[in-house]
Amino acid sequence: MASVAEGALMTMDAGDFRQALGQFATGVCLVTVDDSELGPLATTVNSFSSVSLDPPLVLWSIQNSSDHLAVYTECQHFGISVLSSEQGEVSSQYAQRGGHGAQAEHFTAGPKGEPKLIDALAHFTCAAYAVHPGGDHQIIVGEVLQFESVEADPLIFYSGGYRALS
Repeated sequence: MASVAEGALMTMDAGDFRQALGQFATGVCLVTVDDSELGPLATTVNSFSSVSLDPPLVLWSIQNSSDHLAVYTECQHFGISVLSSEQGEVSSQYAQRGGHGAQAEHFTAGPKGEPKLIDALAHFTCAAYAVHPGGDHQIIVGEVLQFESVEADPLIFYSGGYRALS
């Protein structure tokens, strides 16, 4: 276990840091947008979190090196679909660089035209609220305009792989 004495400076190994962060289990979501030039897009994230109940705000983050950074940081509306334990293949597909075109068989249209994942555990239709710099990522905050949810087992990401609740 790595530790740092109070006040000491340390150069962190990025791989070790990433591995340590992987010890925190998260859910998995697709963030979706219907771009006027590129069409419907979806990207896999595990950085989703609630922010506020009043107003209803959620956040997620996107790498500054993402092919679609401008699309997501400049859009007016986006969707967030929470994946079920049955949707690991869908998650993997939309996690690949260059593989973000939303395939019609996976989605219906959400309330603001955003792709809404079929059989998702929850879907949040969001209006862009704020974008904040966060190191090598941008933190995107959305105001939830509408949502729906069902009960089922979630897709869990832990230590670099998908897991199930036991």
